[in-house]
Amino acid sequence: KAYKAKRQSYGRYIPNFCKMIAEWYKKVWYYQLNPGRNLGKTNPLSEKDLAEFVEFQKTKADSENSWSVDIVGIDPKTFDLSVKNPNKNNEQILREPKEILKEIGKLNMDTEEILKSTEKII
Repeated sequence: KAYKAKRQSYGRYIPNFCKMIAEWYKKVWYYQLNPGRNLGKTNPLSEKDLAEFVEFQKTKADSENSWSVDIVGIDPKTFDLSVKNPNKNNEQILREPKEILKEIGKLNMDTEEILKSTEKII
């Protein structure tokens, strides 16, 4: 219980901490690394992949892969720093439903042909 009471007492310092952070940092700078390939053990990150980041982080410049958010716009209760690049258009071009149904019909006919030829073999 003593630990719980002590832990709850830290809550009163959080607004002051957020105010202090807001005074130090007016903006939060984000950089979205986009190497254009899957990274892994056999395909590791290289210095070349980080070249743009190293260049932009000196000045915190905005680009297609980097952006800034005013600290005032961040919720002080959650301090949520979720990444959502405002410079990228994530809108996908969707196919028409009729086109999708037509493709499903063709695939069904192909499947039936394969089943018939398999039945002949058996």
